[in-house]
Amino acid sequence: MSAVAGIEKELIIVDDFSTDGTREFLKKYMGNCNIPKGTEVVKISFHDKNLGKGMAIRTGIRNVTGDMVIIQDADLEYDPNDYLKLVKPIIEDRADVVYGSRYLSHKNKMSYLRYFIGGQILTWLTNLLYGSRLTDESTCYKLFRADLLKSLKLNCKRFEFCPEVTAKVRKKRIKIVEVPISYEPRKIKEGKKITWKDGLQAIWTLLKYRFKD
Repeated sequence: MSAVAGIEKELIIVDDFSTDGTREFLKKYMGNCNIPKGTEVVKISFHDKNLGKGMAIRTGIRNVTGDMVIIQDADLEYDPNDYLKLVKPIIEDRADVVYGSRYLSHKNKMSYLRYFIGGQILTWLTNLLYGSRLTDESTCYKLFRADLLKSLKLNCKRFEFCPEVTAKVRKKRIKIVEVPISYEPRKIKEGKKITWKDGLQAIWTLLKYRFKD
């Protein structure tokens, strides 16, 4: 692990059978690393076929050794410079779960209207079903105490990770603290993949876990 800004970090990369050259780059990176065994600051896992974001996250969670876990998509719509904002409530023992809200900062650009509306519907439904007061349920930036996240039995395969983990955290009556973050939305031509079907899956996930474990 490496110390940056006073916090030790490990970077866990999961390649979900990418086809854009990332897989080859990571394998080359691994071959060029002369890091003694047991002191790795970077852990890389490869899926033998495309399994989806949820499965990639579940693979990553299994490799976590630190005290906190934050989810980071590789497209950098979200800025890693916001990490310290997210970590602060946990360090100060004010939270076990922190979400980075895109809508608490008025400086952020809005994504496609359909994504914005879909996100607002999911947030409203989450608040209705689980008694939360979130502004951005579908944010990528979700930070957890590692032991809590590992205790959740996740079944997600694709983008339903967000509603599933939110539902299971709230069913434990754990408060989710939000902090403002920056956001630079990616365009569809740049590879944004989420569709209306994923939105319906998210709604079903929120409903399903409200009434079952």
